[in-house]
Amino acid sequence: MTFRVTIFAAAALATFAGPLHAQENNTDTQESTLKPIQVSAPKQNELTRPLDTGSHLGLSELETPASVEQIDRATLDERGDSSIVDAVSRATGMSESPHPGNGGSELGARGFVGSSSVTQLYDGLRPYGAIGVTYPFDTWSIDHIDVLRGPSSVIYGEGAIGGVVNVVPKRPTRTPIENELQVGVGTERTARVAFGSGGAINDRLSYRFDVSGNRSDNWVDRGNSRDLSVSGALRYDFTSDLYVTASYAQGYQHPMQYFGIPLINGSLDRSLYLKNYNVGDSLISYRDSWATVSANWQPSDNLNVTSTLYRMKSNRHWKDAEYYTYIPASGLIERSSYTEIFHDQEQYGNVTTATLNSVLLGMTNTFSTGFELNHTTFQHDNNSPYSGTSYVDPYTFDPGNFINVAGTYPKYRTQSNQYALFAEDRLAITSRWSVVGGVRYDHASVNRQDLVNGGAFTKVFPYTGWRIGTVFNVQPDLAVYGQYSVAADPISSLLMLNATKAQYTLATGKQLEIGVKQSFLNGKADWTLAAYRIVKNNLVTADPLNPNQSIQVGQQSSRGIEATVGAEIAKDWRVDANVAVLRAKYDDFNETSGGTTVSRAGNVPVSVPQRLANLWVSYHFAQDWTGIAGLKYVGKRYADTANTLVMPSYTTVDLGLAWKPRKDTTVTARAYNVFNRHYVQSAYYDETQYLLGNDRRLELLLNYRF
Repeated sequence: MTFRVTIFAAAALATFAGPLHAQENNTDTQESTLKPIQVSAPKQNELTRPLDTGSHLGLSELETPASVEQIDRATLDERGDSSIVDAVSRATGMSESPHPGNGGSELGARGFVGSSSVTQLYDGLRPYGAIGVTYPFDTWSIDHIDVLRGPSSVIYGEGAIGGVVNVVPKRPTRTPIENELQVGVGTERTARVAFGSGGAINDRLSYRFDVSGNRSDNWVDRGNSRDLSVSGALRYDFTSDLYVTASYAQGYQHPMQYFGIPLINGSLDRSLYLKNYNVGDSLISYRDSWATVSANWQPSDNLNVTSTLYRMKSNRHWKDAEYYTYIPASGLIERSSYTEIFHDQEQYGNVTTATLNSVLLGMTNTFSTGFELNHTTFQHDNNSPYSGTSYVDPYTFDPGNFINVAGTYPKYRTQSNQYALFAEDRLAITSRWSVVGGVRYDHASVNRQDLVNGGAFTKVFPYTGWRIGTVFNVQPDLAVYGQYSVAADPISSLLMLNATKAQYTLATGKQLEIGVKQSFLNGKADWTLAAYRIVKNNLVTADPLNPNQSIQVGQQSSRGIEATVGAEIAKDWRVDANVAVLRAKYDDFNETSGGTTVSRAGNVPVSVPQRLANLWVSYHFAQDWTGIAGLKYVGKRYADTANTLVMPSYTTVDLGLAWKPRKDTTVTARAYNVFNRHYVQSAYYDETQYLLGNDRRLELLLNYRF
């Protein structure tokens, strides 16, 4: 029966996800139009709703001995976050440092930054290799986002010492068909169109379809961007116990071809804020797709089995002049590193999990076990050694054309085969006290072929991660918890592994976390508090005895406190706030500088803010009117390991006003970054080149449901 079900689901997917021909009408992830406020009922019992992330046991946030929170659909709409990265960076302790090299998707958590330390999932599926696959990027088709902070290798494998972000799409539902249309316009020639539809076709078949497109000229010279996202799913209920879902999603992006501005004598020059020094024929393009067939079987109330087959494909192309340096003697900007790169990545895999509820020695027990396997191919083309140099006036210049000295051709191809076995268990020793434990074994084999000189090598990475935690309910809605976990990170992306880095093992980390969570006022208010310490070992560091060699003995650590609170403080008023304070540092890390070895011990890791805070206030001040104000604070960061280049702290303020003239219609006006704060969002690879964030934007949107 299971075999026939799988064949039927595969056929359904093939029919549904046939060739999608859509013009590449794309927008930068950071410049998407904001969504309108949706006036909804008060939030209830956020800490008690089951989460997709944090474990395979179906636990709520209150039952999970870790810091995990959910950004639901209502919150995304209310805050107006149309970019995944923007939405996640408002979660507790989460920071963003996007730039074109990471696909505009880089996140940080608890002192650890990048896709090798903060895993990003799509509906629980992991793009293997830590390269920063860029889909999904728009929140229109998203149901919710789960954010799990702290080491998570026991659930999702290596590459999650900082945390995990799981983006869960809207799914087919057994409800009447409902449609939604959104159109919007804004300053800088910003425009957005989106459509969504879903519901039951008959008593067995249901569907979900979403499409969204954005475009903008943005705030810098020649800063145009555009994007298009299309997704759909079909669900067929064979019986009340078994259903199969086939889905397909594809996204196209042409983000801004913007690599920031150079520092002038070590400082930012305000007169350059709007400048774009890239060449006139520059190009950045991302095209990603996910296809899945999943089956969910629940033969009894106590047993549930899920299995998902998937294919992920990603193509990325860069053609840019990427490095800009101010030359004091001439007063000109030197443009160098004329870089063209192609990435072609494809991944096939399966994740299967079984969860069983039972009674063990008179105690309620939930046990989950499963396996994950995938096969990934990756090809890298480039024009290294990235030669080419040109000089332009800082203010008035001809952008010129791309210089390709070496020519672009395939350089290497990587194949990886990975499998994992995992198990978790929650034992409710009493009605108040539970213990949660888990273990996961990962085995990855990575083979790299040199397409220029010939030759190949293979590297195997085995690892076992585990955690043990406990939760005690002081009261039904008040819990204290503690957890100890161990995890692993790759030294760099495993798919881009070279012969030098292949000699190293995975970096390992351990975390101790304690905390308290409470829901009160009948679910109208909640708060959490967590304290943690993470130590990461086996960093690659310069050998103090031989500056020309590296050894894997370094250590990095962080400790911090995170707090959240959300409450309906009065009738029609709600406040949500979070704050994170941490101390992140290199404990043992050396670099070669000027031919000698220099210790960076005690310094703050690159791109790590040690203070983060968010505040949201909403007020339903009339029957059909809602106002909202948001504040985001990001503390100072360093662009270099020497901690000499500072990216200053910044605060942005957003305002929104929603009018609901009819039950099915909402009109929203928004002002983003109201005080037009010019801030540094990230630093590029040469450390003295800063990318600025969004300026002030005004937008008007119309949402219509039918």
